[in-house]
Amino acid sequence: MLDTPRANRLHISFFGKRNAGKSSLVNTLTNQSISLVSDTPGTTTDPVFKSMELLPLGPVVIIDTAGLDDEGSLGKLRIKKTEEVMDKTDLAILLFTGETTNFSKEKLWYDTLREKKIPVIGVINKIDTYPLDENSLRNDFPIDFVRVSATNKHNITEFKQAIIRNAPIDFENITLVGDILKPKAKVILVAPQDIQAPKGRLILPQVQIIRDLLDNDAMALTVKDSELPDILSILNEKPDLVITDSQIFKKVNSIIPSDVPLTSFSILMARYKGNLDMFVKGARTIDSLKPGDKILIAEACTHHALKGDIAREKLPTWLEEKVGGNLNFVNLTGVDFPENLNDFKLIIHCGSCMFTRKQLMSRLVKSEDSNIPITNFGTAIAHINGILDRVTSMFPEINK
Repeated sequence: MLDTPRANRLHISFFGKRNAGKSSLVNTLTNQSISLVSDTPGTTTDPVFKSMELLPLGPVVIIDTAGLDDEGSLGKLRIKKTEEVMDKTDLAILLFTGETTNFSKEKLWYDTLREKKIPVIGVINKIDTYPLDENSLRNDFPIDFVRVSATNKHNITEFKQAIIRNAPIDFENITLVGDILKPKAKVILVAPQDIQAPKGRLILPQVQIIRDLLDNDAMALTVKDSELPDILSILNEKPDLVITDSQIFKKVNSIIPSDVPLTSFSILMARYKGNLDMFVKGARTIDSLKPGDKILIAEACTHHALKGDIAREKLPTWLEEKVGGNLNFVNLTGVDFPENLNDFKLIIHCGSCMFTRKQLMSRLVKSEDSNIPITNFGTAIAHINGILDRVTSMFPEINK
């Protein structure tokens, strides 16, 4: 579990005023000096992330944030960083202390968290020095409250139990592909090793899917596309599923018999992290694009673009061939995402292996609120090649 990718961990974020004891509580919960602690308000500036194991929840990321009452021009920037953390948050910890009776800022943040459907635990800190009755808060904050002293480690066990009670059970889907396969299923994975493949290792989605197949008692057979005909010829039976890199969908589709299920790593990741039905519907809107339309291509990770880059060369070329003219592409990487999506006709997202489900879902919500269709690399490429129905036919949630 210590090797679990950060994107697959439950993200627990701590919010509260300056000097409410967020950093002290983080350090006490993790039993590590993760955050700098000081009596001076505003010690925590940028969000602090720590991956750890929190039993029995398993792998988590603890996020300490700046005070929601930070002041000045720098304070506004810190608050903006704290707001961005919400899109990564699966469970929010909102701190209170008896040092004040004005909780208007906490109420604003609580309302925002609830609008985003993020479960919230209220923690009353510093109970040994500033008593506060949670009953006085319940009208405005109808949530689970825990009374603690971070410095004296009082009621930390109760706090951990509250985390277990309130942690969402569906922050990640249970399986990538195991739910559509029977035990002992034979699965061929086609992993081209071109210039974009990392030297000496497989890319993260390939590794995760192989592990998921093994966890579900399936048999994974991994080959390059050049060896795909060879593996098919030596199998006594047809494979139960073929999973390929989306960039070679056209080639693999021409090789695999039509009665053999075919999909891609990107489509499986889209299903695991987001809403595949929404991506499929978004892909079908490619047919309505016109020359000059503005397209957003978003990638979760930042990397140096090589020759033949999927987001900057291949996808734009294929889309313009499909549309029959030039399109206006905007490429964004990492956490950058426009506040205003209204100028775009379509959003095309990567598989999001480096994002939490919460991060990707927040983008789906933004696109839906803006009435802008969104799809992902794999579903878009499949539709361009006329095989979208084939490569999604095995998924019961697709409403064709």
